[in-house]
Order: sequence, then structure tokens, then C-alpha cells
Amino acid sequence: MKKTFKVVTLGCRTNQYESQAYQDQLLQMGYAPAQGDETADLCIVNTCTVTESADSSSRHEIRSLAKRHPGAKIVVTGCYAERNAALLQQIEGVTHVVPNAKKEELLQIVFPEEEIPEFSIKNFDAHTRAFVKVQDGCNSFCTYCVIPYVRGRSRSRTMSDVLQEVEGLVAKGFKEVVLTGINIGDFDGNPAEGEKADRLADLVRAVDKIPGIKRVRVSSIDPDEVDEDLADAILNGEHTCHSMHVVLQAGSNVILKRMNRKYTRQIFLQTVDKLREADPDFTFTTDVIVGFPGETEADFQETLAVMREVKFAKVHMFPYSDRPSTRAALYPNKVPPDIIKARKVEVMRVAEQISFELREEYLNRVMTVLTESREEGNLQEIAGHTENFLRVLVQSSTIGPNELVEVLCVQNIPEGLIGKVVHSHAHSDQ
Repeated sequence: MKKTFKVVTLGCRTNQYESQAYQDQLLQMGYAPAQGDETADLCIVNTCTVTESADSSSRHEIRSLAKRHPGAKIVVTGCYAERNAALLQQIEGVTHVVPNAKKEELLQIVFPEEEIPEFSIKNFDAHTRAFVKVQDGCNSFCTYCVIPYVRGRSRSRTMSDVLQEVEGLVAKGFKEVVLTGINIGDFDGNPAEGEKADRLADLVRAVDKIPGIKRVRVSSIDPDEVDEDLADAILNGEHTCHSMHVVLQAGSNVILKRMNRKYTRQIFLQTVDKLREADPDFTFTTDVIVGFPGETEADFQETLAVMREVKFAKVHMFPYSDRPSTRAALYPNKVPPDIIKARKVEVMRVAEQISFELREEYLNRVMTVLTESREEGNLQEIAGHTENFLRVLVQSSTIGPNELVEVLCVQNIPEGLIGKVVHSHAHSDQ
């Protein structure tokens, strides 16, 4: 009898990375992913607790897996499991709750008798870009955020460890790698006593030199952590993408201070200007929180003003929700739910408008796209992203995922740019 598994992931890229490592371990142990309505023997739920709705999605996933896979071992891990193990333990069907500190030993805990393969990534299913976790934990203690409590202090992997993993992914055929972490600006290469720490810029330069790599991206980072050295590594690398996820959260200095963020609106805009000055095609994605306690209409308008000034390629929007044991949960002047809802709608509307305007600037230009996946039921187009993270629908029925193609951007629609193939690297690369 073949043994089957199912892994469900909520939340951040770090969770996606860890879930992929579980899948790789299970495949090496002879397990197969449960297909369709097949019952799984083992279900792993990697939870998130960044908002109230992340908590409820996590509970919903656990309950529906228990219903659909009667008799399966149901293992819950991740940040919500760290924060509320007792509650999750009580959900019917849950056999194990594994804290974040033991995440990498999860399968050893579930199968104490078995030989367990190493926890690292061999593959990234259904993705053409691979996320590589280089750092975990956070020392920042922003007032709204429970992450330092559930993921612990910042700690990094060694440079050699990361490089070895990236080399393995490139050998597997991945063209794009995203360096990710909970607070990646803290990366220090985990130096031994008396050794000099590595910095994120050093890591970016080293990954950029790996033979065969085509694209290197740096995931979520705070604006004050994009120093001269990191900017230089990204601007002058051979394969580094000129696009970054720089976290804004709010455009008002009053709110940023109450959030305990370490930068101001001015620092954010200076960071953007510095990179755009060096390359006018440099683009940015970001995170924004709406409805933080005490956020006035004027504060909110400042956030929209920064969004319009930067013209983000994409904005991830989070409505504020109280997280237990954070300082902001105790703050007065909570924003009423109906106002939070209205602001959320407005941020999404402006985000779509500015990303549309940004893409307009690329009409009639030839851009290189890394293809990702076909649109549901549409065999004439395959979606992908340019090096500076603009979404493009490539008109072709013959090009598959994970190919680099040169396209002429002929039209801009709400879903992205429409690109006509000018040249495919697939055949000239071999």
C-alpha cells in the first residue's frame, strides 16, 4: 500500500519554504501526494497568526482536513500552533502540535522510529521561482506584530549552507531564486565566536555568481536596511532583479512611530529615489496596514499619497487586527470596523490604479519574461513576470512554464500587460 500525504500552507514565503521541505522529505520516505479525493495518511498544516482571519483560516483548514481524511495523522505547526497550541490540540483529529522551534524535526517527532531525510529543499512544486529561507525570527518588536513571540529571536543560516541549496535548485532547472526570511535585513551568516559576520549584500553577490542562475530576488525588507552596500549588490549584480519588496506599512510618521517601525516616510521615499535614480525601471512592491489604532483620515491619506508617489507594482494590504500579547492590542482609539473596511477597499482600488499606470509606461517596449503558468482554461496565453516584476500574459500556445522569452508589450489590461513573443531563449540556451 502506498502511503499518501497532504501539506496545507497558510501565510508567508518562509512557511511556503518549510512546507516544501516537508514534501521533499516525505517523497524521499516513499510517500506520495494524495490526489483528488484520495484519503491521505498524513496531513500537515503550516499555520499563520499574523491576523485574526489567518487564525480562522488555519482552524478551518484543520477541521476540513479532519473531515475529508478520517483516520489520518493531522500535524499542526507554524505561528498559530506556537501561540495557541492548547486550542489546536482540542480540535478533533489533531494528533500532533509542533512548535516553531521544532519545525525542522517535525517528521522525526511524528515518526520517532524512522530514518528521516535532511530538512532542505530539493524542488519547488508548481513554481518557477524558488524561495530560499536564509534567516528566521525577528528582533524588531513592532507593536502590532506577534511574530517575534512565535518565531523567536533572529538567527541566520551560514552562507555556505544557502549557496549549496541554491546550487541544487539551479541544477534542478530553476532559473529564479528569491532570498527570503522573516526579517532578512538581519542576515549575518551565523558567524562562529570571533568570526566576522557576513551581510545580506555579501550573500546577494555570492548567489549572483552561481553558474546557471538567471534571476536573484530579495524578498521583503525594511527601507532603512537598504544601505549603500546592498543597493550596490542589487544594482550591479549580473542576475539581480531590479525590483524589491520594501515594506511601508503606513505613510504617516505618527503611525510609523506608534507601530515602532525604525524608519520614517522620508527614509522610505529616499530609499525608493536612490534605486530609481540608478535605474528608472526599478519597481517596488510593498505591505500596507489599514486601520491601525489611532489612524486618522489624514494619516490614511498620507499612506495613499506615498502609494501614488511610488507607483507600486503590487500592494499587499492587511486590515489591522488585535494580536494577543502585542502592545498595539492595548492602544486606545481603535478604528471602527466599518472605517477599516472602507479604507481597505480604497487601498485596493488605488493599488490597482497605480499598478495599471506603472505598466502603461512599458507599452511598446521589449521585455524579458520568465513564464510561470497557463491561465485556467486559456491555452493561448501563459502568465509570467518581467525582471522588474510586472505581470505579463504572453501570447503563445507552445511556450511552457520556466522559459525566458523576449516579448513586445502590446496592450495593458487590469490583469497585466499582453506580450507578443519576439524571441524565445529556450532554443538558443541549450
